[in-house]
Amino acid sequence: MATEVKVPELPESVSEATVGEWQKKQGDAVERDENLLDLETDKVVLEVPATSAGKLVEIKVAAGDTVQAGDVLAIIEEGAAGDADAGDDDSADDKSEDNAASSDDGDNDKPAAEPSSDEGDEEGDADAVASPAAKKLMAENDLSAADVKGTGKDGRITKADVQGAVDSKPAQKSQASSGDKNSAQKSAPEEADTGRADRQALGDLGAERVEQRVPMTRIRSRIAERLLDASQNTAMLTTFNEVDMKAVMELRGRYKEAFEKEHEVRLGFMSFFVKAAVEALKRYPIVNASIDEGDIVYHGFYDIGVAVSSPRGLLVPVLRDADQMSYATVESTIRDLGKRAQDGKVTMDEMTGGTFTITNGGVFGSLLSTPIINPPQSAILGMHATNDKPVVRDGEIVIRPIMQLALSYDHRLIDGRDAVLFLKTIKDLLEDPSRLLLQI
Repeated sequence: MATEVKVPELPESVSEATVGEWQKKQGDAVERDENLLDLETDKVVLEVPATSAGKLVEIKVAAGDTVQAGDVLAIIEEGAAGDADAGDDDSADDKSEDNAASSDDGDNDKPAAEPSSDEGDEEGDADAVASPAAKKLMAENDLSAADVKGTGKDGRITKADVQGAVDSKPAQKSQASSGDKNSAQKSAPEEADTGRADRQALGDLGAERVEQRVPMTRIRSRIAERLLDASQNTAMLTTFNEVDMKAVMELRGRYKEAFEKEHEVRLGFMSFFVKAAVEALKRYPIVNASIDEGDIVYHGFYDIGVAVSSPRGLLVPVLRDADQMSYATVESTIRDLGKRAQDGKVTMDEMTGGTFTITNGGVFGSLLSTPIINPPQSAILGMHATNDKPVVRDGEIVIRPIMQLALSYDHRLIDGRDAVLFLKTIKDLLEDPSRLLLQI
């Protein structure tokens, strides 16, 4: 029986998508829930899994085509692949019988993967509910299905489930810890090689004076639209300050090993900034507000967007109710969102509804910049690189680790006084982290 593979329901406000690279070719055997292709929208990338096991008999759209929800992408003939495989197995059995020296040798025609112990039986049964891509990733990372919790239909293990298990392996935690000293400010979300696609587009050009024209991705186009909208439709102004990071760095250095051992996540700087921003927003609610036509909307919650770079462009997943999160929860959530941003797994819901954004250009070495507001929000905090600088403390010149901070805000809503005091509050909280605990 033939079944149609259709474009799934697209996120709200998204009307169409672009077909990405097909993971399977026409005529290939596919398994149920195996990813066939990716669909790129202007906000997220969606996987399209096979709706049934069988043979991919027809591909109706090509990479780069524009499609809408409900459009037919491909046709799968159910059971066709299974019948072909069965025929191959029969041929293999015939050859094995021809080469057999005795009836006992014929018994060896049984599949080599047949388990010889109870443990093997369990693993074989578990692997049966993993997609091919998931099985491959498990094999590459020396994982069994017992090590992975499936979130697919009927507990089926997906590639994303395996990737999550890989990310949480103790060995990787150890590597992250050993590299911590040389990358004090780097966190997983911002370490992507975002220039890789640009280099691939140019290819090996040698010394020739050539140009390469490639279509702009939907996500990049959407980013361009939003940035242009922010610059044209807000009265954006930026105020600057600097923060002495000595206290935070000492606190982090003193407890980072115990923190990682207890919570199984690295203690970075972003959790301190998120917590400081939440406390400052509580004191200056106007910075957490937004404009809706002629009204000011005050938000009684603190959903903090954290800008992360990905191969497809800048994404801003949101930490919901950040005021209720512990430092460990902030760090683990940011780490998870950053990992999934690299794989295009961040959902539309995870990138909407933020009330304030933090962006960290410092991980790339930026000394100072003017971040652009993420509408409909009214302000954004920019972090930058921390460098040793001579400063005056108690009448003496000392060397301290200094970070430049920038707060861009919509002057239609936020007065300069509130913006300056808001940023100074963040500075004061970070220079004396005990204030965060005591909320003073």
